[in-house]
Amino acid sequence: MWKGRFQQETSALLQQYSESISFDWRLWRHDLAGSIAHSAALEKAGLLTAEERAQIVAGLREIGAEIEAGTFQFKTELEDIHMNLEAELTRRIGAAGGKLHTARSRNDQVALDLRLYLRDEADALAAALRGIQRALIALGARHADIIIPGYTHLQRAQPVYFAHHLLAYVEMFDRDHGRILDARTRMNVMPLGSGALAGSTILLDRELIARELGFPAVTQNSMDAVSDRDFAVEVLAALALIAVHLSRLSEDVILWASSEFKFITISDAFTTGSSLMPQKKNPDVAELTRGKTGRVVGNLVALLTTLKGLPMTYNRDMQEDKEPVFDSVDTVKAALPVFAAMLDGISANAASCAAAVADPMLLATDLADYLVNRGIPFRQAHEVIGKAVALCGQKNCELPQLTLADYQTLSSAFGADVFQMLTVEKSMAARQAIGAPSPQNVAAQLARWQTALA
Repeated sequence: MWKGRFQQETSALLQQYSESISFDWRLWRHDLAGSIAHSAALEKAGLLTAEERAQIVAGLREIGAEIEAGTFQFKTELEDIHMNLEAELTRRIGAAGGKLHTARSRNDQVALDLRLYLRDEADALAAALRGIQRALIALGARHADIIIPGYTHLQRAQPVYFAHHLLAYVEMFDRDHGRILDARTRMNVMPLGSGALAGSTILLDRELIARELGFPAVTQNSMDAVSDRDFAVEVLAALALIAVHLSRLSEDVILWASSEFKFITISDAFTTGSSLMPQKKNPDVAELTRGKTGRVVGNLVALLTTLKGLPMTYNRDMQEDKEPVFDSVDTVKAALPVFAAMLDGISANAASCAAAVADPMLLATDLADYLVNRGIPFRQAHEVIGKAVALCGQKNCELPQLTLADYQTLSSAFGADVFQMLTVEKSMAARQAIGAPSPQNVAAQLARWQTALA
């Protein structure tokens, strides 16, 4: 590429150290598409004849077919995907291949390739997010009557429908879906034609290239276009949040499947055993996903750290953008469908859930609300119920086992109807505010999401 300037061959050590073909080969489809579109602009500018462009397009498609078939040999000494494809094209078709790089640089080539790659992957990720949302909704719908304790600080707090808990993750993944598509909008701008940093004295129709590649707009500053990796950071940030949400869901699944909770049973197809302990059934999908989240978060930090000290415009440091991007995309794309498949095989254990939600202390807040409805300020009501709980501890009993006299000793606002408040069914039916887990609300939310994701 640069033999006109240099008198010595590049060190083999440097070639090995600086090559990127070992990982950027996967941009081949996008590099071929960019080259074919670029050749259209070269022909329009009179820099290629129609015959030369036809040779270029046919040659690139032939190379693409060989890569698809696994018969193409990438060469480390050619450094990257751009030069591997261009060099092979030139070897096959001669001088016309040497004209292809006119008015472009590897700087704007890779900026284009990465945008094209992430545009495709954003679509795939958006679809995978919809898949896990559907799996969560289906799991909730299969167990619409199951109530479990909701937790704060991992302590039993208030009763909720199992489906309501799952729907919380549906909301999370919906925000993730929006973030991915939002990032796709900003990445969908065509940078080719920006050259190394200052465009070219050879005027090409950049809007033609954009149309060929399905971009609605072209970049407006050549220096920004070749140095911008904001779009990659945005995708990595969105992927990190998806991974964090998967990790939180993993933690719930792991707890629910434990012998201590026994809320759910995971299908044998998505669990593993122990090489030593024959009784074990381990939630490996959830554990692996929780573990892989660290890598995805680390990839975001790695790219931000790479970019933070770079001056304008392109610097070779930016070669380090691809491996974090590829790894995070691969990791999350693998995690979403396998997690969705695991959810499809989960069943809730009604008896264990009912036993857990039978804990009367889950209804302590309902008792405070009972007093509020009788004119007691909430802070005072909170204190009264706290004393009732303490009294239960002294008497070694539960809230329903206190007598009316016990309650009235704590507050004269208590009436005989206080005991009607101490049922889970009454508690759930009363939670009718928008977003709360009454039976009607949960059923409506399941129906809403089923329709939205149909």
